[in-house]
Amino acid sequence: MSFESGAVSLRMFTLARPLADDVIDAFAENSLPSLDSVREDAVFGWVTGRHLLDRNINDESAYLGGSLRLSLVKAERKIPTSLLKAEQKQEEIVRLQMKSLDFVSRKEKSEIREELIERLLPQMPPQLKELSMVKDPESGFLYTDAVSEKQADEFVIHFRHATGIGAEPVTPQSLALSRKRIDVRDWYPSSFSPKVEDEAVSDDAGMDFLTWLWFLSEAQNDFVETSQGKISLLIEGPLQFLMEGGGAHESVIRKGNPTVSAEAKASLLAGKKLTKAKVSFVRGEDVWSGNFDAVEFVMRSMKLPEDPDKLEPISRFQDRLIKIGEFREMLFTLYDQFVEIRADKERWRAERSRIHDWVTDRKSIN
Repeated sequence: MSFESGAVSLRMFTLARPLADDVIDAFAENSLPSLDSVREDAVFGWVTGRHLLDRNINDESAYLGGSLRLSLVKAERKIPTSLLKAEQKQEEIVRLQMKSLDFVSRKEKSEIREELIERLLPQMPPQLKELSMVKDPESGFLYTDAVSEKQADEFVIHFRHATGIGAEPVTPQSLALSRKRIDVRDWYPSSFSPKVEDEAVSDDAGMDFLTWLWFLSEAQNDFVETSQGKISLLIEGPLQFLMEGGGAHESVIRKGNPTVSAEAKASLLAGKKLTKAKVSFVRGEDVWSGNFDAVEFVMRSMKLPEDPDKLEPISRFQDRLIKIGEFREMLFTLYDQFVEIRADKERWRAERSRIHDWVTDRKSIN
């Protein structure tokens, strides 16, 4: 229940159209089935945000502080691999002794395995995995903690099945198109290293953006203006770099102080760009900090500014939703700035020249 407390992992979605008035009934019809029905194949269904077994979805239970708050639960039974292997070995030994055989045939081994699965599986407790969802009533964005590609695909499939509405993940491509009417697919690759040709580097807009943020955080010794006020930026490790073309070359720098390491400078000079890094936005005493995946445009384990007051649960949830919205707008504003510069040939030529100087002149510690 990361939206209620603790660090939050965040992927944002936009909806193809507004939710219908009877959407709660639609979710209720697709609620999580009884766990007694769960076997080896995974079963999906919706529950309220109160707990993973609350299938009683109605107008009261589906909302928290005025926001639609539900979870998609995946339930399945699994036999631990070690248990299954031990049970099978035990059964094979028994059969060898009973039949005075030297070995158990492949066919018989398969039969033993199937019999064990049939016997043991109903004894296994269902394993539950949750994907949390919140519909922000102010912005219309849908927030989930489905940060992996597989989780996002599962969420989209089951959300559409329940509501009949498509949910589109916010990506660098969709964001530039919706906010600036700019198609980043028209951009040619642009090398951030003076030693590497443009054609040799990745053209991923998210990677360009995160690497540019790193440049901005170090080269501009001042606050950055956003729609949520002036903020300072901080990029920290672990740093994950990638260079595509002629085979993908990925490197991760974790130990010590990654941002000023010789490895980081070498990666930049080699034409690699950031795909993941710890990103912090600081506004006064408020700090938003988490691991940003630039390609997927998601945040993992993001810490929100702490409220000094001890709020009751609903007010705390509403306050956290406000702070998620503030982070969203700060991120979007910075991305807007990047897209505008990147799409303007003259401005980008000047900006890239500064980036080349930053890469060449940056100090590093061995």
